[in-house]
Amino acid sequence: MATKILVVDDDLNICDVLKMYLENEGYEVKTANEGSEAISAFKIYEPDLVLLDIMLPRKDGWQVCREIREMSSKPVIMITAKGEVFDKVLGLELGADDFIVKPFDMKEVSARVKAVLRRSTMRDNFDDGEVIKFDNMEISRQKYELKLNGKAVDIPPKELELLYFLASNYNRVFTRDQLLDKVWGFEYLGDSRTVDVHVKRLREKLEGVSDKWLLKTVWGVGYKFELL
Repeated sequence: MATKILVVDDDLNICDVLKMYLENEGYEVKTANEGSEAISAFKIYEPDLVLLDIMLPRKDGWQVCREIREMSSKPVIMITAKGEVFDKVLGLELGADDFIVKPFDMKEVSARVKAVLRRSTMRDNFDDGEVIKFDNMEISRQKYELKLNGKAVDIPPKELELLYFLASNYNRVFTRDQLLDKVWGFEYLGDSRTVDVHVKRLREKLEGVSDKWLLKTVWGVGYKFELL
């Protein structure tokens, strides 16, 4: 079966161009032109990836991304004409997997779609059969689940992947670029602030859970999961 992509943009021309190009690449493509329609289409169509414009009528892209994350971990690539740091930070906090800034080149769109789908497939096929356990914390990559003090905690997929990677390599320091490479994939064209945003959100979740481990900043280098 062909990989299914949902394109959401209120510009009909952009939808048509993306649909034509992606179909020529072998994908099956559906389109939606406003936020509420996008949510309905996502539930019915069950796409493998969503290309989601931020500026939408009725429900904007932020709200659509938030609602998608409440029911699915399927990858979302945000489309923005702004390219501002604030937009990227908010999108990452809501669980977006990548960004494309207008005006975009179709080869870039294709490359980012392929990279995000590849990472998603690796994630879906991952089966460690185990849970990493530390004091008051359990991390399962198989179930994509984080438990703190025995209770499941809502966490976006990329935050869990980052925490899992650092905890799996405890007491080792990784630079931001290394974490971008290991967690986001070498194709990711983001910057170090991507890592900083995810670490900040993880710390908010992990605060006060244990005094036997720490998600630590190594100044001038990067981050590590340290056992105390």
